[in-house]
Amino acid sequence: MWNIEKMTGYKPLTTFWSDFSTAEKFGIEAVKGTFKRAFEEWKGDYKFLTELVMVLNHKIWQWYEKNDELARVYDALWEEADNYGCENLKGEELDYFYETLD
Repeated sequence: MWNIEKMTGYKPLTTFWSDFSTAEKFGIEAVKGTFKRAFEEWKGDYKFLTELVMVLNHKIWQWYEKNDELARVYDALWEEADNYGCENLKGEELDYFYETLD
């Protein structure tokens, strides 16, 4: 369970956390596939992209020192999505991205 709302007050807009949690049960390739589908479908929606980056970051920390391979995969996926947001969002969308992730 992702308790981000309790921790920060941020109310999730997507099912990304549970999607990745489910994919983890099927292995690294399932996690990568879940990312590919989510990223391609939602990278054009700045709020969903922001949440995707947030989920990936939390997944890195969830698996850090428990499953290094999975943590490294999440780190690479996070970097791809975060870089995309930083390079492609502008104005109020970029402000939302930075403020929400801060």
